[in-house]
Amino acid sequence: MAATRRARRVDTSVRLGPLTLKSPIIAASGTFGQGAEVMGITDASKIGAVTVKSLSAEPWAGNPPVRVHPVTAGMLNAVGLQNPGVSAWVSQALPRIPDDVTVIASLWGRTVDQYAKAARLLLAAVPRIAAVEVNVSCPNLEEANEMFAHSATATHAVISAVATELEGSGLPIFAKLSPNTWEVPSIAQAACNAGATGLTLVNTVMGLEIDIESGTAALGRGAGGLSGPAIKPIAARIVAEVHRTLPDVPIIGTGGVASGLDAVEMMMAGASAVGVGTASFVDPGATVRISREVVRWCGAHGVSRVSSLTGTYKAPS
Repeated sequence: MAATRRARRVDTSVRLGPLTLKSPIIAASGTFGQGAEVMGITDASKIGAVTVKSLSAEPWAGNPPVRVHPVTAGMLNAVGLQNPGVSAWVSQALPRIPDDVTVIASLWGRTVDQYAKAARLLLAAVPRIAAVEVNVSCPNLEEANEMFAHSATATHAVISAVATELEGSGLPIFAKLSPNTWEVPSIAQAACNAGATGLTLVNTVMGLEIDIESGTAALGRGAGGLSGPAIKPIAARIVAEVHRTLPDVPIIGTGGVASGLDAVEMMMAGASAVGVGTASFVDPGATVRISREVVRWCGAHGVSRVSSLTGTYKAPS
């Protein structure tokens, strides 16, 4: 009973630049659909925010099946960013999300101009949305399909274009970066220089699973993005590295978080908030559960403010 009383006194609010969330737990993009689908299954008003599946300027069909495949300690996916387009989402999906749910819209494109157009169309959602996540882990058609997030120059160009379109909207911008490069700190710096308020670290890790009977890939596109518990140490390392380089930049730490203990660890690494992704496929109520588990841990350890956990990791000297 005493632990329960202590837990009730924990301040769970966190700040991400100008944005204040009631909880550090955020539903990661791609795991809550377009936002409305899971509202009858879990109470998203109890978490910090819901980041919707990445939206493009025009509707996009995504990849052929198989799109999702379970693997040891995680999941491979190659959904291909299927979405109805920004305008359809604003007019059809967004109104179905309860007003007490904080919404973060995620954008993607295949050229800088496509990102800019998506951002421009998203202005129709202001002030209902609280922030914009820019998913730069996409192939750049203008650079032989090299991923934007693998280039500081390309990332800067995308974030700059989006920031220009959203200027005056008051919307904070979070650049979602790829873990599939050793240059994440410098790319993160480029994103911030271009106008990003903060960062989402990280997207999925590229992987491949082969059916040894048929000799074919488990996914329809061959390789795909690995998510789930297997990538948590990778995500925590990158969050810690970037936080050390950019200590004043808010980070949404994402990758393999499945429990309150995982979320505490990610915040200690340097995250101001924590994205929960694959865990929601296993348990649609995972975000709410993890939020409660963080409060219980803080109460049991005498932590009065969840935000005070950020960056408390004691790295070897």
